[in-house]
Amino acid sequence: MTAPLTALKAALSEIHALEGASHLLVWDQHTHMPPGGEGARGGHLAALKNVIHQRATSPELGRLLEAAERHLPELDPDGDDSCLIRVARRDFERQTRIPSDYVGRFAEHSADGFAAWSRAREANDFQLVRPFLERTVDLSREYSGFFPAAHVADPLIDHSDPGWTVATITPLFSALREGLVPLVAAIGERPQPECGFLFGDFPERQQMALSLKLAERIGYDTARGRLDLSLHPFSISFAVDDVRITTRVKTDDLTECLFSTLHEAGHGMYEQGIGAALDGTPLASGASSGVHESQSRLWENLVGRSRPFWDFAWDELTTAFPAQLSGVGADEFHRAINRVQPSLIRTDADEVTYNLHVMMRFDLEIALLDGSLKVSDLPRAWAERIQSDLGVSPTGDADGALQDVHWFCDHVGGAFQGYTLGNLMSAQFFAAAQAAHPNLAERIAEGDFAPLLGWLREHLHRHGRKFDDHRLIRDATGGDLAVTPFLDYLRAKYTPLYGLSGA
Repeated sequence: MTAPLTALKAALSEIHALEGASHLLVWDQHTHMPPGGEGARGGHLAALKNVIHQRATSPELGRLLEAAERHLPELDPDGDDSCLIRVARRDFERQTRIPSDYVGRFAEHSADGFAAWSRAREANDFQLVRPFLERTVDLSREYSGFFPAAHVADPLIDHSDPGWTVATITPLFSALREGLVPLVAAIGERPQPECGFLFGDFPERQQMALSLKLAERIGYDTARGRLDLSLHPFSISFAVDDVRITTRVKTDDLTECLFSTLHEAGHGMYEQGIGAALDGTPLASGASSGVHESQSRLWENLVGRSRPFWDFAWDELTTAFPAQLSGVGADEFHRAINRVQPSLIRTDADEVTYNLHVMMRFDLEIALLDGSLKVSDLPRAWAERIQSDLGVSPTGDADGALQDVHWFCDHVGGAFQGYTLGNLMSAQFFAAAQAAHPNLAERIAEGDFAPLLGWLREHLHRHGRKFDDHRLIRDATGGDLAVTPFLDYLRAKYTPLYGLSGA
C-alpha cells in the first residue's frame, strides 16, 4: 500500500498547494489589492483555477486513485488513509463532471462580479450589477446540469453541505419557523433594553486591538493567523498553520468589529484545529459549510453573547472604552447586546431573528434557480419578503438585495442554508460540551476556554473532512440534527432577559 498511497498523496498535495495560492489571491483581493488591480485579478484567478482543475481531473490522478482503492479492504475504514481515498474519489468524480472551460469562465466572471457588486453597493444601485447576477444564475444552472438531481438547487447545496437537499432541509426550516414565530412575537410585546451606549465614538484602533485580544484569548492562534480589515468579514485557510481572518469596523458601533471578529475566530480555530497529519490533503478543511458555521456562531453567540463571557471580558472592555461605557454595568451591557429587534441587515441581526433572514434568502435563491423569480424582480421580492417576515423595509438596494456578497462572487444556490444548519448544530454541540463539562459556564467566566475548545477539537476540529456532518453530529451528540436544542437554548436565554412566560 505504501507506494500507491505515497504517489496519491504527492499528487493531492500539489493540488492543495495550488489551491492555497488561489486562496492567497482571493485574500489579497479582499484586503490589500489596489483598485486598479481588479481587471488583472480575474485573469490571474481564472488561469490558476484552470491549472488546478486540469490537475484535479487528470487521468493520471484517476489511475493513482484506482491503485490506492485496491488496498481499501486492508485499511481501517475510519482511518486517515481510507478517509483520504474516499474523499479524494468524491472530489475527483465531482471535478471530472465539470468542463475545464466552465471553471475558467466562472472564475473570471466571479472576479468581475465581485468588482461590480462593490461598485453597485457603494452606489446603492442594483442595476449596476443586475447583468452580472443574471449571468451568475445562468452559470449556476449550468453547473447543476452537470449533476442531475431531483431539484436544480440540490447539486449546489450538496457542494457546500454534502448529503443535504431541498427535500431534507425544508422540513427542518419549517419546524424552526414554527418555533421562532411565537418567540419573536412574545419578545416583541416586551419593553426593549437600553442600548444607546453601544453607539457613539469608538475609534478603529481600540476596537481592533480589543477584538484581536479577545480572539486570541478564546483560542485563535495569531502565530498561525492574522486579523485584517475587509468589506465583508471572512476567514480563509492556506494551510493548517496559516489561517487568516478579517473583520470590519464601524466607529459609531461597538458591536460590529467585536462580534464579527469572534465569529471569524470561530471559523479560524476550526481550521487551525485540524489534525496536523491531514495538512496538505483534501481532508484539511471543514466538513461542510454548516459545521463551519456552527463553530463561528457558537463562539460569537453561545459564548460571546453569554453572561459568563462578560464576567471575564468586562474589565477588558471598560479599559478599552472607559469614557464611552462610564456608568454602564455588565448586566446592562449583556441585555443590550442580546436585544431582539427586527433589522434589515443579516449580519447585524440578533440570534432570534437571524434565521428568518437566512430562510428568506434560501427561498429567494431557490426561486431564482427554478425560474419563478427573475433577477430584475429580486429587489422587489426581497422588500416584500422582509416586510412580511420581519416588518421592516429596505431603504435602498445596499441594505436590501445587495447587502450580501455571496451571489456576486459565487454560485446562486447552496450559499445560505449552511448558516441556519450551523445555528442548529451550534446549540446541539454546545449542549453536548456542557454535558461533558458541567462547570463550563464557570470556566468561561474565569476566562478559561480550554475545556470548550478542547471538546470541539476532540469531537470536530481534528477530523477535518474525514466524516460528513451527519456522522460528526451523531458521534458528538448522540443523535441527528434537530431544532429542539436551538429553540431550548433561545427560550432559556431570552425568557429571563425579556421576562417572558410560556414563550
